[in-house]
Amino acid sequence: MTFQALLLECATMEDDTNDKAEIMEPQQLVSMPDDKNLPVIGHTGLQRYLQEISQFPLLSREETEELAVRYHETGDQEAAYKLVSANLRLVVKVAMDFQKYWMQNFLDLIQEGNVGLVQAAKKFDPFREVKFSYYAAYWIRAYILKFIMDNWRMVKIGTTQAQRKLFFSLNKERKLLESQGFRPDTKLLAERLHVKESEVLEMSQRMDNWDVSLESPVREDSDDEQKDFLPHGGPSVEEVVAGREIKERMAEILDQLQSSLNDKEQMILQARLLSDEPQTLQDIADIFGISRERVRQIEVNLLKKMKKFLEKEVPDIKNFFGQEEIEQG
Repeated sequence: MTFQALLLECATMEDDTNDKAEIMEPQQLVSMPDDKNLPVIGHTGLQRYLQEISQFPLLSREETEELAVRYHETGDQEAAYKLVSANLRLVVKVAMDFQKYWMQNFLDLIQEGNVGLVQAAKKFDPFREVKFSYYAAYWIRAYILKFIMDNWRMVKIGTTQAQRKLFFSLNKERKLLESQGFRPDTKLLAERLHVKESEVLEMSQRMDNWDVSLESPVREDSDDEQKDFLPHGGPSVEEVVAGREIKERMAEILDQLQSSLNDKEQMILQARLLSDEPQTLQDIADIFGISRERVRQIEVNLLKKMKKFLEKEVPDIKNFFGQEEIEQG
């Protein structure tokens, strides 16, 4: 079954949770050994879990309301425990609607549904005249759907609230347009869902394509892997080689320049202009016993001398550095 089919069925799934859902026995909820669609977990593990939850007593509607009111008003943890444990069968029933979409481990769905049940108990308002089973079923289903959506693929396809909304609405709207005789193209879907065309296109691509490992071969008979054909975001080999040659050439030129400098100029060049942690003008002034202003003047003259020397040795240096940078230097 395709991912689109899952979304469509989930979107159109009818809420069949009713009064009987709270009093159904485990044997009525789960097909046992003869069911070929039984989830890929050991029957023993599922039966053991069903036997364990069957030990919790079922509640009448009046008992459910009394526990819900007690927890809502006083935060009684014992009341919450009884409310949740009595409805664990409901989680199994809701999870059964999704077992054909998640065959890895059916107990994963039950576990996520149990989290939804706990959340429902926390959020339930007993004074709104809504049955707890109805309210809890929506929370259980929401947590199971989120689990399937997050784990359907290695890469999550809905990470923001807007993406999740589009995720659930896209296929439903596409099916609706087809039933009305319209061609569900990207532009029309974007207008109906009030989103950008790029967002519809991106989500459609995510839903229609499967994850591919970067280590997988491009073809069955090929030794080349997918990652070998990814574009390289950094500099090309030619740029790396050219950059290395430029650095080596500049190092040679600076060595030649230093041979024509006096002690003060060499100190300024090494300690200030070429150093990763340049010394201050005052530091150099203290070394030579001169004023800070005199060191600044020597540095200005040195920069002019460097500019003239570089332009002489490397006539096309302006191709590597901006015109303004050369003039400022």
